Amino acid sequence: MRLRRTRPAVQPADPRPALLSRPITRRRGMTSLAVLGTAVLGSGSLAACSSKASARDEIVFAAVPAETSQSLAQTFEPVTALIEQATGRTVTFQNAADYAAVIEGQRAGKIDIASYGPFSYVIAKDSGIALEAVVAPVDEEGASPAYTSLCYAAPDSGIASLADLRGKRVAFVDKASTSGYLVPLEGLMSTGLDVDADLTEVLAGGHDASLLALASGDVDAAFAHDAMLTTLIGTGQVPEGALIPVWESSPIPEDPIALNTTTLDAETVEKIRSALQTSANKPALVEQGICASAQECVLPEETEWGYAAVTDADYEPIRHLCEVTQADACAAVA
Repeated sequence: MRLRRTRPAVQPADPRPALLSRPITRRRGMTSLAVLGTAVLGSGSLAACSSKASARDEIVFAAVPAETSQSLAQTFEPVTALIEQATGRTVTFQNAADYAAVIEGQRAGKIDIASYGPFSYVIAKDSGIALEAVVAPVDEEGASPAYTSLCYAAPDSGIASLADLRGKRVAFVDKASTSGYLVPLEGLMSTGLDVDADLTEVLAGGHDASLLALASGDVDAAFAHDAMLTTLIGTGQVPEGALIPVWESSPIPEDPIALNTTTLDAETVEKIRSALQTSANKPALVEQGICASAQECVLPEETEWGYAAVTDADYEPIRHLCEVTQADACAAVA
């Protein structure tokens, strides 16, 4: 069962346009985005596929491992089986090295379906790739696909808000991480803080590493996604009560599955969209014989229920982040 976070009582998010107005239900670990401007596919299996949909019968589905992923292909098996059932075509799953490979693979017509992070999806979509975001994960039926970013500090640190970070050493995840950098950057800017001038920035490289740096005393505060502390407490890496939240962002849209509408014909797109939006959940997967039981039905990132419908409009908050922060990682969105 996926570790769920009990939503803490924290300082309200800084007054700014809400990222989403819908309730927070889940979060998925963000995988940092590689530099995209010079990204190219290697000579591996992703590049081996034909670039034309008409030249192959299989549908290629690619995803990138997240921090908690143990067997990515296995967790996507129910989803790929559902797509095969809906289309009558074989789905070939590809475990990609990073989002840059996925983006360039879809641009080259070698990947038909991809699981993205919210920021990498926006970069791919706005760079001209014909993508349609169709679903994102949720832990409860009827919930909205969203998560949050939190800032943590030690209980006795004297830090109670983002304003208290002035002059402090602060851990972030990666400059291309949505919840580990871009969202915190917007929060700091709205508080009147300049990351370069007002605090010491430490890039930890991962959500877990960010909080572990704080727990070990290497930094004064740290940003991470909303499920990371629960995970670290559950594994015994951080003692209960050692870190407390001092700020929480507005909701951030969840990781979408996006279809390449250049390589997939309109009829196939409709079949896949319909199947994912109506049946990519544990009860439906059991009913259709794809999973033996809800308990045995394992989905990516230990998703407890399944997938809910999304559209490109749900990712406007990510574009807003880039407009506000003008972060270097957003250059590919222009």
